[in-house]
Amino acid sequence: MDTDALTAGLLRELRAVKPYPALSLTMPTHRRAPDNAQDAVRLRNLVAEAVSRLEADPAVTREAGNALKEQLERAVTEVDPRRALDALILLVTADEHQIWQLPRTAPERVVLSDTYLTRNLVAAKAQAQPFWALTVSAGHAALWSGTQDVLNEERTDGFPLAAPQEAPDPQREEQIGDTPSTFTDEETRNFLRTVDEKLRAVLAADPRPLYLVGLAPALALLGEVGESAGSAVGRITKGAPAGTTPGDLLKDLRPALDDRRQRIAAEIDGKLDEARGRRAFAGGLDEVWAAVREGRAGLVAVEENFQETVRVTDEHLEPVSGEAADLTDGTVREDIVDELVEAALDNGADVVFLADDSLAEHGRIAAALRY
Repeated sequence: MDTDALTAGLLRELRAVKPYPALSLTMPTHRRAPDNAQDAVRLRNLVAEAVSRLEADPAVTREAGNALKEQLERAVTEVDPRRALDALILLVTADEHQIWQLPRTAPERVVLSDTYLTRNLVAAKAQAQPFWALTVSAGHAALWSGTQDVLNEERTDGFPLAAPQEAPDPQREEQIGDTPSTFTDEETRNFLRTVDEKLRAVLAADPRPLYLVGLAPALALLGEVGESAGSAVGRITKGAPAGTTPGDLLKDLRPALDDRRQRIAAEIDGKLDEARGRRAFAGGLDEVWAAVREGRAGLVAVEENFQETVRVTDEHLEPVSGEAADLTDGTVREDIVDELVEAALDNGADVVFLADDSLAEHGRIAAALRY
């Protein structure tokens, strides 16, 4: 699954307590050759480690261990290297397995617990900045789920929608002297009301920024007959026929996506400046980590590719070089930034990823504090 599949409801399910053991296997992957040749070897090694730990764990019965190993084998055979991004996560119990491919790297890790490890999923979801796009015309509407790099058509929640086709009415045309305008026709208005109803349900279940794509009359009528268009953060006034490809649509959306990212970056700069002015600012990993743990961070800004391995000592973070990091040491956190992002979101903070080097003077991460 991709990060845009991680809804609030699914995250609650993943975090729910499960019969021990629940296995979380995470590892970095590579998108292209020749680097991706090492991914299969790394996965086999991690699977072997997971099997070894299962067999050595006295809390795991033979029956439970065999069932989990069977699910793990199924997951491995279903991994599609052609869809590899920057990380692979396997979540496995005796009854199920899930495969996640993420656009944000994750460390090598095998975790046996009574819940799944979700920090890397949550951070990747936040970084991906998922959005909805609706392509709409007088006779067709399609819903698209996207990130900065990927766009997929959604075939759920009633989408795509097609307007009922009526046969021409020569008598009506003779009476009014011409064919009726598409965008004044009541059937079209009813169709767009249905589109709006379906779209509002999607936005309520999974709130995301919304982009609208269609000819100006269609977008105007959608706004007139419904409520969802009013929340759109971008509009692309261009026809989007039913056969539109994801690549073509993402190309059309690119200027609007880039414009919104620039506006958000400027807005975040202003909020951080204001926080410094009222002495409610934290800069650097250690300060932001402390503020998040205390629930004082209202906004966390972090550079997109910032990651750090640290040792947690006396509630502080000490950077650890890759060579010196002993990942079997429980105080060492290789994915501390992802852990921080997850904790911040759980505490109700806003988390925004900015371009690399935009926070260089603040140690790559900063926060505006609530108090």
